[in-house]
Amino acid sequence: MSFPYDDRFAIQRALPDVGIPREEILTQLEAMSAAEDRTWETGQCSGTMYCGDHDHYDFLNHAFGYFSHVNTLQRDMCPSATKFESEVIAMTLDLLHATPRGDATPAGLITSGGSASIAHAVLAYREANRGRTTQPNMIKPETAHPAFSKAGHLFGVEMRVAPVDRTTGQVDLDWVADHVDDDTVALVGSATNYGYGTIDPIEELGELALRHDVGLHVDGCLGGFILPFARELGYDVPPFDLAVPGVTTMSADTHKYGYALKGTSVLAFNDQALRNAQYFYQTDWSGGKYCSPGMDGSRSGGLLAATWAAMVSLGREGYRRYAGEILATAATMRAAVEEHPELRVIGRPTFLFSFTADDFDVYHVNDFLRTRGWRLNGQQYPNALHIAVTRPQTQPGVAERWATDLAAAVDYARAHRDQPAQSGAIYGGVPGGPTPETDDLIRFFMADMMDHQMAVPEP
Repeated sequence: MSFPYDDRFAIQRALPDVGIPREEILTQLEAMSAAEDRTWETGQCSGTMYCGDHDHYDFLNHAFGYFSHVNTLQRDMCPSATKFESEVIAMTLDLLHATPRGDATPAGLITSGGSASIAHAVLAYREANRGRTTQPNMIKPETAHPAFSKAGHLFGVEMRVAPVDRTTGQVDLDWVADHVDDDTVALVGSATNYGYGTIDPIEELGELALRHDVGLHVDGCLGGFILPFARELGYDVPPFDLAVPGVTTMSADTHKYGYALKGTSVLAFNDQALRNAQYFYQTDWSGGKYCSPGMDGSRSGGLLAATWAAMVSLGREGYRRYAGEILATAATMRAAVEEHPELRVIGRPTFLFSFTADDFDVYHVNDFLRTRGWRLNGQQYPNALHIAVTRPQTQPGVAERWATDLAAAVDYARAHRDQPAQSGAIYGGVPGGPTPETDDLIRFFMADMMDHQMAVPEP
């Protein structure tokens, strides 16, 4: 069975009897890092590496290193963690237009990523409504991130899935309105959703939330740190943040277009009381009175320091400049798609766009683009491809290369339309409807990632 780098480095199936010299370890790490960086440095990888600037990463790693060994639980020993955390939250709240309203004071929570921010929002709505319902439900668009369904599964909150218009990429508002009941604790909208890069009608969802006296979470994990600057630059981006009446929480990933290291996200609340509802504490434990702001206990102070460093080093001017470059590149790349009548862009996207095909399986396009080094993300229902444009795509020549390779890919797809495509929807599964067979395949895939190192070497 093949194993990553088994042709170059020894596989560690148990602790070595004698430690490996540090120089040898660093040499191995450098070789693996250099090989893997080449997959995205070309600018042909969708999303994943949002900054793509090694100087920026070196700066963040330097900041991280000063506090990598610090446990943020120990605030008496590391008061810097309070400075970094509170200022990251304050800057994010300001960016998302959180303002005090009546007795409500905006607040925030730093989590380990977008899924964690979504999970904490679901937990907060459940806990804040304990006196009102024992069977809480939330209503989310089908395009909303699977983390909502994961959180619903973990916390016992029913997730009602609203259909989406596959032309506009937006949630069906009438369906949402028809399915709100006395046990509904919150609605969900995306800005933008992962699949299509489209923004749900947040103002209309806010009106529904206010009418029914329920919460509204805006998942801005992707768009939270780029859409505000798109609006400043004059792009036609509808209101989507905490300034919209009815929006009560919003998630925004600092590790994406916030250009921080992986491992941080901000969950913003329009009311501190809602945030405080999801706290966990135990005062009668023999080890002392225990409390933590989120599900994580110990956290490295390095991540807080690096996130703070990323935000204050770029400032509004830096974020706005990067946003302008990304949005202009996305428009150029999207225009290349629209030049082909066989391809159809879904909805009105911004920095991330998705396209499908009506005359052939669009995965034929993906099959060919892979041979040219492109790494796109796949969707299903319908089969579609998307690319989240990031800073690596803004390099000179990338958009031109995209146009050339896409034209050749369309020719290939047209010629192979009667044959099955080789690729599929990687993020969410495989093409076609869910079946026990596809469920088993996903379980095997996840187990293989975690247990591969246990494989017995062939004699």
